[in-house]
Parts: sequence; C-alpha cells; structure tokens
Amino acid sequence: MTVEKNYRISGHESFPCRYTWLPKAVRALSQTPNLFSDEERAMVALGVGKNMVRAIRFWSQAAGVATYNGGENTITNLGITLLGEHGLDPYLEDIRTLWLIHWNLSTEVDYPLLAWDFLLNRWQEPELFRSGVLISLHREATKYKEKISPVTLEQHFDTFLHTYVPTRGLKGEVLEDNLDCPLVELGLLVKVGERELDRSSGKREPIYVFHRDEKPAVSPELFVYSLNDFWQKHHRGESTLPLREIAHGHGSSGQIFKLPEEDIRSRVEALARQTGGLFTYSESAYFQQIRRLRQKDSIELLKEIYFMEAHD
Repeated sequence: MTVEKNYRISGHESFPCRYTWLPKAVRALSQTPNLFSDEERAMVALGVGKNMVRAIRFWSQAAGVATYNGGENTITNLGITLLGEHGLDPYLEDIRTLWLIHWNLSTEVDYPLLAWDFLLNRWQEPELFRSGVLISLHREATKYKEKISPVTLEQHFDTFLHTYVPTRGLKGEVLEDNLDCPLVELGLLVKVGERELDRSSGKREPIYVFHRDEKPAVSPELFVYSLNDFWQKHHRGESTLPLREIAHGHGSSGQIFKLPEEDIRSRVEALARQTGGLFTYSESAYFQQIRRLRQKDSIELLKEIYFMEAHD
C-alpha cells in the first residue's frame, strides 16, 4: 500500500520568491491576520496583482514565516522573530537569513515542495538537466497522485531553477528583472554547460550542478540550528545519530546545504565547544556519532545565529 505524500507542486503561480515579499507579508499579516482570505483587499494592501498575492501567500507559508490556521494566515514565531518590526533581519540583508530561508523551503515534512525535496535529497546524477529532471519528478509525483499535468511540473521546475539561477540575456548579462529572488545570491545551483537534446533538430538544453563545497556563510550557529531542526523533524526520539546521517540523511544539513563530508566532520568536531555540550561528537574505529544532550528551543538557536556575531 502506497502512503499518500502531500507534495506541493503548484500555488506559487510560477513566481519565485522575491526580495520584498516575505517582509511585506509579515508586516501585512501583523496588521490583518485574515488578509489573504480577501484577495481584493490583499491586492491593495500589498500593491500587487491577484497572482502575486497568491504567490506571496504560498512563499510565506513555504518559508515558515506564516501558517494557515482556521481560515487565517498567521505569522509564526520564526516570522515574528526574524522579519517582524524589531526582527533579527527584517529586510533580508544578512546572507545567513537567505540560507535559513533555503533551509525552510527545503525541509518541510508534511507538505514538501516536490522539486526541493526530490532534487536536494534523491537526485543521484552529478548534473541536472531539464529533460531528465522532468521525467524523474513526474515518476515521483505519480507515485502519490493519479494524474499530474506536465505543464504544472514544468512550471514547478522552472520556479525551482529561477529561485537559484539568475536568468541571463543573449550576451550573458544578468537581467535586472530576474534579480528579485534573493536565493540567487547563494550560488547553490549553477549552469556549467549544455547537452545535445535532439541531434536532428540541433536542440540543446542547459546543464546545472549543485555546488557541494565549504560554505562559510553557513555559520557554526546556523549549522547548529539546522542540525537541531533536522533532529526534531526526523529523529525526535533519538539521543545519538551517526555522522553519515548528518551528512547524507534525507533533509539533513549536509544534503540541504550541499556540504562535503569533510566539512561536516570539522563542524561536528567543534560542536561540544560551540554549544556548551548540547551536542557532542565521538569517534572510534567502529562508529562516528553525534549525541544530543537535550532538546533546545529553535527560537533560542535562531537568535544565537545573529547574536553570537555581535558578541564575538
């Protein structure tokens, strides 16, 4: 028996998330919690068209700054703490905030975004190319849904691409209209060339790769936040996890941030000192594991991402 998986494939209206949308949504919802239940009023309040209202609602939920509850979209604790009037980074000026948004988009358990969940965790090829990705996404989606429109899947994958890859003009220049998505700054996904799609027509398609390298912008505190969040979502009842799970497990810090295993190892070796013993790492000839002493509130760990720099 196949267990239903509630992938989110549509709802973004083919718009990647734009710089102003999340802060704007948090400010608007703080004044009018039921704003998105009236699209006409939301259009006026947000200063955008109907499709963009729906996209803003979608991305504010997917990024974890708002939640739908009882007919209202309300701001989450993360949304208030991060993007509220006196938030930690209300205008997305810190690169760590962008990595945090990427983390939230990629790690939803109940309603995961199909392209994010599948491509970051289960795509086995060293390169991504449109034709192959669409076949795999269709195969994955139809495991849980009887029918899925090819057009919907194409729009979903294009939205994923435009979230991370800047669109360039004929001469290679970055088009200003496409700089709206902040996660382009992460450099997580890059175009590396093209491949022949159809020899008879001469059609070609771009090739992309994930940058799996050390990422200093994923600060030690952000790594700890992600580790704790991964633990809560996937291994809540466990006190220890093997290093491999942190590096390669579904929804893990290593997979979502695309960190090499050597970098993961150096990070976990410093955990005891950095977290005051909340997390510790031990290694022998037979095992390499991380131990979590206790659960810690995610909002406390979120604040440490920003406050620790101020105290250094």
